[in-house]
Amino acid sequence: MARTLKWLAWVMGVACVLIGLDHVLLGNAAIPGEASAGATVDSFGRFMGAIFAGYGLAWIWAARRSPIPASAVRWLAGVFLLGAAGRLLSLAVHGWPHGFQVALTAIELVMPPLYFWLADADEKAHAAARREAPGPA
Repeated sequence: MARTLKWLAWVMGVACVLIGLDHVLLGNAAIPGEASAGATVDSFGRFMGAIFAGYGLAWIWAARRSPIPASAVRWLAGVFLLGAAGRLLSLAVHGWPHGFQVALTAIELVMPPLYFWLADADEKAHAAARREAPGPA
C-alpha cells in the first residue's frame, strides 16, 4: 500500500502541475467550451492555474518525503475533495457543465477517500521496517 500511495501522490502531483501550467499558458482555451469567456475569466483561470500548479508541487513534495507524511496527504486530499464540493455546488446552482468537467468531478469524488485510506501507509511501512530491523550487536 505504501508503494501505491507513493505512485498515486507522484501521479497526482505531476498531473496537477501540468494541468495548472496548461491553464496558465492557454488561459480560456484550456477550458472546454470557454475559449471566448472574456478577459476577466481568462485572468482568473490563469491565476487559478498557477495555484493548481503549486498544489501539484505540494503533492510532489509529499511524495518525495520518506516516509510520506500522512497529515500532508490528508490535507491535500481534503483540498481536492473541497474542489469536488465546489463543482457539486456549481452543478446545483447552474446545472450540468461540459462533460469533461463532469468526469473531473467524478475523479475528485473518488480519489480523496482512497487517499484518506492510504494516507498513513508509508508511515506504517517505515515503522514496521524499524521494528523488524536487527538492533546493534
